[in-house]
Amino acid sequence: MKINELQDLVQNSLEDMKAVNIVTIDVKGKSSMTDMLYIATGNSTRHVKSIAEMVGINVKEAGAKIIGTEGKGTSEWVLVDLNDIIVHVMLESTREFYALEKLWEPEDATDKSVEEALSDKG
Repeated sequence: MKINELQDLVQNSLEDMKAVNIVTIDVKGKSSMTDMLYIATGNSTRHVKSIAEMVGINVKEAGAKIIGTEGKGTSEWVLVDLNDIIVHVMLESTREFYALEKLWEPEDATDKSVEEALSDKG
């Protein structure tokens, strides 16, 4: 299965299961582990687990391979490793705490202090 087909499959699976705030991050050349990350939020531990399971079911049905799944026990954060794509499904509080998106921001992106942000407006 081509990576763009796998991306579409993952995106559609997340949307079909009503995952919230789906973010795709291209890490090709930045990570030796994968090329693409999907991060999505579930409304409850049951929802998180169901979303991750449906991604896995759809991937298997399409004939692609799942390298592994982690986190089903507590289901606060379930990771589905598809080799070229890693899918992270989390509770909102877990996602906020670990802030994975911030780890992959461009190097030139910096957080401004409140004072800097206010002085830019004035």
